[in-house]
Amino acid sequence: MTAAIPKTIEAYLEQLREALAGADAALIQDALYDAEEYLRSELAENPGRGEAELLAEVATSYGAPEEVADIYRDKEAQVQEALRPPPPPARRSLLARFFGVGADPRAWAALFYMILSLATGIFYFTWAVTGTSLSLGLSVLIFGLPFATLFIATVRALSLVEGRLIEAMFGVRMPRRPLYADRGKPLMARIKGMFVDPRTWSTLFYMVLMLPLGILYFTVAIVGVALSLELLVGPILYATTGFGVINLDDVSYGIPLWLEPLTLVLGVVLFCALLHLARGIGHVHGALAKQLLVKTAQY
Repeated sequence: MTAAIPKTIEAYLEQLREALAGADAALIQDALYDAEEYLRSELAENPGRGEAELLAEVATSYGAPEEVADIYRDKEAQVQEALRPPPPPARRSLLARFFGVGADPRAWAALFYMILSLATGIFYFTWAVTGTSLSLGLSVLIFGLPFATLFIATVRALSLVEGRLIEAMFGVRMPRRPLYADRGKPLMARIKGMFVDPRTWSTLFYMVLMLPLGILYFTVAIVGVALSLELLVGPILYATTGFGVINLDDVSYGIPLWLEPLTLVLGVVLFCALLHLARGIGHVHGALAKQLLVKTAQY
């Protein structure tokens, strides 16, 4: 049975939320933002018309909440199918699956994210700690609340940027629109909602957490890459140029010739193991980001 046409924008958005129950939280956030943006713009372009009259027409043009929810589900399935990387060829043997990780773009993207995470971790940590400290310190002054509100707004914007990075690197569905703002509420009510929203504080926690995680990811990635390259390139340089020979007391020490093929194989194995580790870290970190940056009590 089709639900009655809502009389207010807030009721329309609530029906849309209910129609999308069980869908991905990021999809719900995008759908609510798009719907509110469209409805508010239509209302602004027709100032002499009431919300009920406008929504009655919107139900036939933009669509009723249930229809919009179905459209978003269908489009999401199509987009995810288009963005999904081609599946790797089936490999039955254990060795083929182990060395085949080199053909997985998600593994390479995760390795790149691990290297990048030190810079982003330092930035997020500095921004979160400095902004929180200044907000608390300025809270006794008249411009303390505006400053804290602006800081929280930047935190939400950074969470959207990080979400896009997470989705590009790990393939985890993240929001592509800002958080639904419910602009029908008074300004102070919306500001209060920002501070009581668990997502605000979980995002701050994520930004602080990114510093130790970034240090860990960067260290593992750089040490793994450097050691792998040393094992791969070292024997070749030693055989062609003599680079890598250590001279002590007129005695030269280097890699024995019979060990060089084994060293090359060990370098390949170590690098493939690093790619497997990076891909696993990508799955875990993507789930962590999804939990802290997207899911809120209202979903």
